[in-house]
Amino acid sequence: MATIADVARRAGVATSTVSHVLNRTRVVSPETTRAVEEAVAAVGYTPNVLARALARSVTNTVGLAISTSRNRYFGDIANAVEGECAKLGMMVLLANTRDDPDEELRAVEELHRRRVDGIILTPSAGPDAAALAYLRDNAIPAVLVDRLPEAGFDGIGVENASAIGTLVDELAVHGHRRIGLVAGQEGFTTTRERVEGYAAALRRRGLAPDPGLSSVGHVEVATARDATARMLALPEPPTGFIGANNLATVGILAALRGAGLAVPRDIALVGFDDFEWSDSFEPSLTAMAQPCDEIGRRAALLLRARIGKTAGPPALHRLAPTLIRRGSGGRS
Repeated sequence: MATIADVARRAGVATSTVSHVLNRTRVVSPETTRAVEEAVAAVGYTPNVLARALARSVTNTVGLAISTSRNRYFGDIANAVEGECAKLGMMVLLANTRDDPDEELRAVEELHRRRVDGIILTPSAGPDAAALAYLRDNAIPAVLVDRLPEAGFDGIGVENASAIGTLVDELAVHGHRRIGLVAGQEGFTTTRERVEGYAAALRRRGLAPDPGLSSVGHVEVATARDATARMLALPEPPTGFIGANNLATVGILAALRGAGLAVPRDIALVGFDDFEWSDSFEPSLTAMAQPCDEIGRRAALLLRARIGKTAGPPALHRLAPTLIRRGSGGRS
C-alpha cells in the first residue's frame, strides 16, 4: 500500500508539503500542487477519507510508536504506558519504529488509519521530522516521550543536562580529570542535551572539554565498544567513563574488559540509565535511574487530556532522574 512518504519521494517534496496539498491546509504553488497530484496518481496513494470523516469519534484506543528493538529503556516505557492506559480504559496499539524515520512515518500513518484517538511517539532523528509534520497537519492528539524536539507538542522526559552533570561530578570528586563520554545517536535531543551538559559540567569543574574524549552516534554495543577502545589508545586515556545510555555503558564495559582493565581498580565507570542487572556487576554499577514508570504514566494522562480537549497549551515536562550510587565510580 502506497504511503504519503512514497508520494513525497516521487514528487521530490517534503511529506508535510504533500499533506498540505491533500488537506488544503496551506497555500502551495501550482507547480508543486501539480507534481504532488501526479505523484499521487503514479504511486496509487489513497488518502484515508473514512478516518478523517470519523476523526471526532472515540475508539478508546491509542497508538504507541516507539523503538522497542534495541534499548530496554524504551521497553520499560512501553510497559508503563500500557499499564496506565489500561487503568484509563484505553487499549494500546504498539508499532515498532526501529528509530527509522520512514518506518516511523509509516507507523504513524497506519495508526491513524486504524482510528486511534491519539498517539504517543518517541521521535526519530529524521531530517524533515515527517512524522511530527503528519501529526500536526492532521491534528492528531499526540504526546512525545523522551526526545523532545519542539514545544508544539506535549512532551515528557528527563532533565538530561543536569543529570549528566551529576555523573561528571560523581567522577570528579574521586579525582578524575580525564573523563570520557560515549553518547547516543546524533540528532536526538537527548544526545545533544547530554553532550552539552557533559561539556558544561567539565567547564564548571575547571576542566577543558577534549573532543577526543567525547563520541556520539552509538546505539549499538559494538560501536560503543569501538569508541571506547579508541579513547583507551590515546596518549592520555580517560581514567573514568560515562555511558550516556545503557547500550553505551555495556559497550564501554566490554572494551574495558577486553583491555584487561578492572572497574573501579583501574578505571571508573558510571552510566545514564539504570537497568535490572546493574547491581549484578562486580562492582555494581553507579547509574542515573530514569523514572520509566512515571514517564509512561504521565504520557498516558497527558494524551487522555489532549484527546478530551481538557489540556492547556502544549508543554514539555521534565522529570528528575535519580543517582544510584554503587561501587563503579571510585578510584582516583
